Amino acid sequence: MDIFAEKTILTVSRLTALLRGVLEENFEQVWVQGEVSNLSLPSSGHLYFTLKDTGAQLRCVMFKGAVKNLKFRPADGMALIARGRISVYDQRGEYQLICEYLEPAGVGALQMAFMQLKERLAKEGLFDEGHKQPLPTFPRRIGVITSATGAAIHDILNVLKRRFASLEILLYPVRVQGEGAAPEIGRAIDDMNRLGLVDVLIVGRGGGSLEDLWAFNEEVVARAVYRSKLPVISAVGHETDWTICDFVADLRAPTPSAAAELVVASSLELRGQLDALSHHLRMALESRLAALNARVDALRRSLHDPSTMLGHLAQRVDDLSERLEMALENTTLHRRERFERLRSVLLFHSPDRQTERFQQQLAMLSHQLERQLRDKIQQEKHAFGSVAARLEVLSPLRTLSRGYAIAAASDGTVVTTVAQLTEGDRLKLQLFHGTAICRVEELENRNA
Repeated sequence: MDIFAEKTILTVSRLTALLRGVLEENFEQVWVQGEVSNLSLPSSGHLYFTLKDTGAQLRCVMFKGAVKNLKFRPADGMALIARGRISVYDQRGEYQLICEYLEPAGVGALQMAFMQLKERLAKEGLFDEGHKQPLPTFPRRIGVITSATGAAIHDILNVLKRRFASLEILLYPVRVQGEGAAPEIGRAIDDMNRLGLVDVLIVGRGGGSLEDLWAFNEEVVARAVYRSKLPVISAVGHETDWTICDFVADLRAPTPSAAAELVVASSLELRGQLDALSHHLRMALESRLAALNARVDALRRSLHDPSTMLGHLAQRVDDLSERLEMALENTTLHRRERFERLRSVLLFHSPDRQTERFQQQLAMLSHQLERQLRDKIQQEKHAFGSVAARLEVLSPLRTLSRGYAIAAASDGTVVTTVAQLTEGDRLKLQLFHGTAICRVEELENRNA
């Protein structure tokens, strides 16, 4: 239909649909770069934002399915490159970019995701030195979490066999790259902790690109390493490769081979240390025995005649006995004096005397209370009489006793004027004694 050939009147919906068709057909795949603003991520899971530059702005939406594949989290002010298709949102009559892919401008999406996750986990304290555990000095069994076919396991086994051939190795094979590798590594760390069969864990793989090592940058692996009760050595990639797992682990090894060297000392080194310790122990024992022999000789030379020592001790006992006797006499005298002082005080504070004083005080208070009660009763009687007299003067019954009556209509309303009545009305008259029911026969002074 050629809408320009003749006067064709379109509805708004029809025109919008035509424009949408034109845009979607001609802008099916576009790349756009701009600065993010008005970012919104509602509970639906869709991502809404605006891309702008100095001259224009473009509304953008990224639906939930594509948002799940993002490796980083967009933020206001971030420069992004977006790929998608142009469409029209009918309800607002605005064109928008439906994004299928986003990446930070000037830095890769994976690098941005790495930096964002590293910053967030650092703020939570997952990298704190205070949480890191020391490695066991002499592990009996070592757990290795890596690929069963990769070069890392062969390097680790070769080094451990050379350094300590009798050491037991328990391998937990996992995928170390690709989709699903990160949850598998995290689950392996949890399983090793639950089984409790090893003393230390080596988690890692050989070198590779950032994409190849990405499983060790996933949050699920970082949190599994953080909650591990077993010490964890991270051995991912080469010496220049750093992953989130390295920052969380208790120890970072530059390579898997280095991890094997760090986890246990070689048997030759241990034998040398043992020989050195044995030599130091032998020297210390010989020195200690020589010192003890010299001490025994000195004690032997200083030992006196036992009878002389017993005489000195007997004299010492006599001195102590005399001092004890004098101390007992002084103590007895002081306690007798203290007893007399306490007896005098007790007599002064005798319960009989206290009781007599309290009885006198009680009698005086009772007399005062009785006098105050009589005065109070007299005041209340006088006040009651005054109030009763005033009530008697103001009482309606007193007025009724002089021949007056209170007239009330059938609904209980007190009648004060003839304007409230009509002939034939029934009235209830309240007299001084009793009531009377009357009928109105005639009304006078109607206009009064």
